[in-house]
Amino acid sequence: MLQYCLGATLYMPGIKDIKQKVLTKTFNDVTSIVMCLEDAIREEDLSIAENNILEHLFFFADNIENGMLSIDDIPLIFIRVRNVDQFRNFAQRLTPKHASTLSGFVFPKFNSLNAQEYFSILSEISIEMNERLYGMPILEGGEIAFRELRERELLLLKAILTPYEKLILNIRIGGTDMSSLFGLRRNINTSVYDLLTVRDALSDVLNYFNRNMDYVVSGAVWEYFLAYKQDDINDLLEQDLHHSLVNRIPIVNEAIDGLLRETILDIVNGFVGKTIIHPSHSRFVNAMLVVVEEEYNDAIQILNASGGVIKSDNGNKMNEVNPHRNWANKIVNRAAVYGVVKTEDEILKLILDKKDYK
Repeated sequence: MLQYCLGATLYMPGIKDIKQKVLTKTFNDVTSIVMCLEDAIREEDLSIAENNILEHLFFFADNIENGMLSIDDIPLIFIRVRNVDQFRNFAQRLTPKHASTLSGFVFPKFNSLNAQEYFSILSEISIEMNERLYGMPILEGGEIAFRELRERELLLLKAILTPYEKLILNIRIGGTDMSSLFGLRRNINTSVYDLLTVRDALSDVLNYFNRNMDYVVSGAVWEYFLAYKQDDINDLLEQDLHHSLVNRIPIVNEAIDGLLRETILDIVNGFVGKTIIHPSHSRFVNAMLVVVEEEYNDAIQILNASGGVIKSDNGNKMNEVNPHRNWANKIVNRAAVYGVVKTEDEILKLILDKKDYK
C-alpha cells in the first residue's frame, strides 16, 4: 500500500532547511520529499548538503522522542544520492537514529551497470540499521531513451531488480533528462506525452514494469511553478474538470492547468504519483489521485464477481470482470490512500479550496 502513498513527491536541494516548517506543521500538504545530492546542488556544496540532511534526520528523530512531533507529522523522506561511490560513503555516516526517520534513497542515472551495486548497498544498510529502507531507481539515461538500446536494457534491469522487488517502492522516470538527450523541452501548454521520443520510452518502461501490478511507476516531473490566481470557486465548479482540461478551458492558470492535464494522462496510462518542484503543487496532484465514486463502484463490482460481463451500476458501460481486474485493484488501492468523492466537482473543491483538503 505504501507504494501508492507517495503521491506528489517534492524534490528539493539537499541544502534546503525545512526543519521549522515541519515542526510548526506548515508543510502539511507535502507528504513525501526527496532531498537531492545530485543535479540540484553544486559539487562543491556536496558536504554541506550531506551534513544538512543528517542534521534534519537527527532533528526529526529528537523531536519525535521528546513528543514535539509524531512520525506522522513528517513527510516520507528520501535522499537522492549522487552516484554509487557517494552513496557508499554517505551510508557509513548513517546511524540507527538517522534511519528511524528516513524512508529510503533515490538512485539517479540508474542502469544495468550500477543497479546491482545500488541495491546491494541498500540491502546492507537496511540490515545494519534494522530498518526497511526503500530504493527508488530513476530511469533517465540514454540506455532507456535510445530505441536501439532500450529493449536489452529493460530486460537486464527487470532481471537484476526481481530479487530486490520488496525494497523497490517506486520506479521513477527522468523525463527532463530523457528530453535533454533529444534537445527537447515541453512548454507550459504541452505535456511530456507530446514529445514523441520521450513518450515512446515512457511507454516501454510501463510495458516492462507495470505488468500485473509488479511495480508502481511514478510520472515525470512537471517543470513549471505555480502562478497564483484568485477565482470564484462557485463559477469554477460549474465546469466539468476533465472536459475543461482536455479542451483547454482555463481552470486555474497555465502552469497548474498544464500540471493537471499531464497528471490526468499519467493516471490514464498507469502512472501513480508525480515528481513536483514546488510545495504548492502537492495538493493538486494528490487531489487528482482521488477516486470518483462511479469508478470505485465499478472496481468493487468487478472484484466481487467471479467472471463474465456485468452492466455497471451506473448503467453506462460494461464491466468485463477478468480483463478489468488489475484496473479494479489499482482503483481500490488508490481509493484506500486518497479517498473517494461523489463527482469531479468534489475534486475541484480539493484543488481550489484548501480548507477542504485533507
